[in-house]
Amino acid sequence: MGADQHIVMLPFMAHGHLIPFLALARQIQERSGFKITIANTPLNIQYLRSTISKTSTNSNIHLAELSFCSTQHGLPPNTENTENISLSEMSKFFHASSSLEAPLRQLVSDITKQEGRPPLCIISDVFFGWAVNVAHSLGTKNISFTTCGAYGTMAYVSLWLNLPHRSTDSDDFAIPGFPENYRFHRTQLHKYFQLADGTDEWSKYFQPQILLSIKSDGWLCNTVEEIEPLGLEILRKYIGVPVWTIGPLLPPAALKKSSSSDSSISKHGAGKAPGMAAEKIVKWLNLQKEDSVVYVSFGSQNTISETQMMALAMGLEASGKRFIWVIRPPLGFDITGEFKAEWLPEGFEERIKESLKGLLVRNWAPQLEILSHKSVGVFLSHCGWNSVLESLSQGVPIIGWPLVAEQTYNSKMMMEEMGVNVELTRTVESVVSWKDVKKVIEMVLDGKGKGKEMKKKASKIAEKIGRAIIEEGEEQGSSLLALDHFLRTTSSSN
Repeated sequence: MGADQHIVMLPFMAHGHLIPFLALARQIQERSGFKITIANTPLNIQYLRSTISKTSTNSNIHLAELSFCSTQHGLPPNTENTENISLSEMSKFFHASSSLEAPLRQLVSDITKQEGRPPLCIISDVFFGWAVNVAHSLGTKNISFTTCGAYGTMAYVSLWLNLPHRSTDSDDFAIPGFPENYRFHRTQLHKYFQLADGTDEWSKYFQPQILLSIKSDGWLCNTVEEIEPLGLEILRKYIGVPVWTIGPLLPPAALKKSSSSDSSISKHGAGKAPGMAAEKIVKWLNLQKEDSVVYVSFGSQNTISETQMMALAMGLEASGKRFIWVIRPPLGFDITGEFKAEWLPEGFEERIKESLKGLLVRNWAPQLEILSHKSVGVFLSHCGWNSVLESLSQGVPIIGWPLVAEQTYNSKMMMEEMGVNVELTRTVESVVSWKDVKKVIEMVLDGKGKGKEMKKKASKIAEKIGRAIIEEGEEQGSSLLALDHFLRTTSSSN
């Protein structure tokens, strides 16, 4: 593998995609010495630049801006990321992202002119199927990268391509590619999915993009071979191209459980303002018993409804368990705005402060540091894949509250395949009672019965994840072997 090779990477414009792409770029760079160019819109490049400058001095990862004007697509000015987009604008944003095709083509042509040959390959987000045409027409390969797990990706791909729920009146149905006895439920489909019929705006974007992505020269998947046997088997069979498992794309420090304030504060969330000093959080965690704390977070861009928030607060308080809750305004309010006391039970925050029972962290918290602390016993999560990997890499079981995208399939897989998750509820439309919240928290943190079993299974998965990226002498983990195999295969057939 020559160090003069060049790879161009194109993530989708969302933090849950940008971060794994950057982590993948670093891994490829470290293992091959290849030059890497990550291409995206100006504001996302700015975000990546600030992240890179805070975490490394690596000079062989380059950033290229692709021109993008959101107002030309009927979107508000400077809308370049899914962070603060309303659901009603989301499908417009996906369609607008296709306008990156011309600037990407120009970038790859310029690289080809400067270097006398095309880049080794374009690694593009699975949502950007059009990049396959760009790569093949410019004499290079395209590799699709799914930042999700294999099972969630498979469900997402097959649902869009087949819309199986449209051909039945039943609430549960099979999804082509999955074993026939695997039933999915209508409530696991986001509302835009439930309404999709092939002629709507969502279908008109996703169906052609996914069909094109399947024509790429291979797929990279942010998972570990040993933790998703079923998902990987059916995904490989369904798409019919090589799938390399190169996960978990987490910072190296993520893979050891910390016990105290020596927990290094990573910059995994660079670009976000923490709602509370990480040192203060770790100090509070140091005072708690092992496996006793509930960590609650719905990811960087999700929130729940006002009534759900109220029920969650009451349930947490009634359980008597210690907790850290990353809070932001409920649905229907500016998610980045000021948090108001009226969204929580009267006097809730004061009681929590006085009793030292919990921490309310506004907007963003250093999630990996929290999950890697030995006092954290369960993660009440939206089941976004990055969060799933962070939790399971630390052996922390999950209470699922999936909201959008493939989160319900991740939740289902962790319940049925892994046994590390119990689903509290799903979607922002569901009615949840404080009694359910209390019951599920007590059950998972019980230390015996189902809670004990979940913890044991989560610890086993943490071991498998740790082994996948181990490199000691002759011994190499499955994810490192897969990455090396991908690089060798792509270089040799060039």
